[in-house]
Amino acid sequence: MKTLLSMSVRKLLKFFLLSLTLLSGVLSAHANSANQIAPSAEDAEPIPAGTVAPDAHLRDLDGKEVTLHAIIAERSTVLIFYRGSWCPYCNAHLSDLITVEEELRSLGYQIIAISPDRPEELNRMTTEDHLNYRLFSDPQAEAMKNFGVAYRVDDTAIANYKKFNVDSERSSGQTHHILPVPAVFIIDRTGRVVFVHADPDYKVRMKGSEVLAAAKKSAPASDGPQK
Repeated sequence: MKTLLSMSVRKLLKFFLLSLTLLSGVLSAHANSANQIAPSAEDAEPIPAGTVAPDAHLRDLDGKEVTLHAIIAERSTVLIFYRGSWCPYCNAHLSDLITVEEELRSLGYQIIAISPDRPEELNRMTTEDHLNYRLFSDPQAEAMKNFGVAYRVDDTAIANYKKFNVDSERSSGQTHHILPVPAVFIIDRTGRVVFVHADPDYKVRMKGSEVLAAAKKSAPASDGPQK
């Protein structure tokens, strides 16, 4: 009887250890996929819902360095990654978010948007598009890499951009040619990602009404209006 019991315990222990090993492998695989630069938008692997939002060093409109964790501390957040002020699809997306900004605030959310653009470009965009929510610069693509949306634009695409007078190097002040896959992450007040939408087709964006619907589903009842 003791022998049978001992065998059962050993089997359970083996199963438990195997499960931990498999889980560790999955987490490691995901950790390796994050903080990487994908060779194309299609190859990017955004972090999934349930992940704790990673930190990153950003720059605000004044060029001052801030951390993402400081920005999202104790406030539910709708986080947008966009390619830059030179992208008409990004401009349309950010402008559309204005239509639901007040409702998102009433649910306790803030909206922040991150791109490779220099602070000077952010200031221009904020003024021209009458944006009330905050834009942040990610010049070294740290946030983009940490959230798994960073990819490197190939030389052919860069050459095509220049044909349309798009100078991404001037906009970002960088020559790394890294852009984010346009994405929406909803982060709760504990810092956990609760919703993710990312599409490698830069023309596909969530409508403001769709972002609001996703935020409503994710909003905790305890969150109050943003002051």
